Amino acid sequence: MFDLSAKRELNQGFGYALNAAVELVVSPALMALVGWLLDGWLGTRPFITVFFAGFTLAYVVWKQYVAYQGSMDREQDRLLGRASDRPAR
Repeated sequence: MFDLSAKRELNQGFGYALNAAVELVVSPALMALVGWLLDGWLGTRPFITVFFAGFTLAYVVWKQYVAYQGSMDREQDRLLGRASDRPAR
């Protein structure tokens, strides 16, 4: 017999991974494009481009890390049978 809840959980994990991968690539690329346009307009190439791309990449990585830590803390609380008083993110 095939466990449908395990399949659903696996598919949900693939969806989260794809979302994270796209966010890690697309967000900094879009901000780099905005920075490149601003650099061209202000004549400061490549300073704003590098700043926007780097800042956005750092933010996305931080956001993914915080989400991962939160889900791991909730899973640990669930496995150890502790009531979680932390709000869900």
